[in-house]
Amino acid sequence: MKLATKMVAALIVGTALGLAATWFTVVRVAIPGGLSNGPWRTNLAAGDSRSDPYTRAMVAVHGLFALNRSETIYFTAARDSDGAPLDGRCVYRVSGRDPEARWWSITAYGPDDYLIPNSVGRYSVSKTTVAREPDGTFTIQVGGAGSGANWIPLAPERFSLSLRLYNPSELVALDPVHAALPAIKKVGCP
Repeated sequence: MKLATKMVAALIVGTALGLAATWFTVVRVAIPGGLSNGPWRTNLAAGDSRSDPYTRAMVAVHGLFALNRSETIYFTAARDSDGAPLDGRCVYRVSGRDPEARWWSITAYGPDDYLIPNSVGRYSVSKTTVAREPDGTFTIQVGGAGSGANWIPLAPERFSLSLRLYNPSELVALDPVHAALPAIKKVGCP
């Protein structure tokens, strides 16, 4: 009887630990093998049919229909360039030059991984919609009161930014850690 009780207890503890590890790895996106470039993180196995089960589960939860790395590289930022969590009550400046890709977009997502509802129906800025300075740089305002092509409205909650590079250059595809990506700086909070 003692052996059966120990086996049941071990099964319960093992199942609980397995579920906790899976939740942490998939839902909290603590995927081993992830790469960082400033505030941006990516996993080059996203969208690859040969990726491990954790990466495939993470894509199913956070990024439906991911394309493979030769077509798109997905970067996500949940923190600014100083390492502070992104907060929808604050205003951020995303600035830089066009990343080396045929087309790119920066989109804001709420904590549920869905677009953030707003009255103007604006959720992203892209290579074809961003207004640039004469020197080719751009500055996007994320959050706060704003208007124009370079503004993404937010809700007063945690959020993340996704940077999608469609048909990235060979240099970016081979070494995404050193690609020139936009900086994310907090301007202020009310």
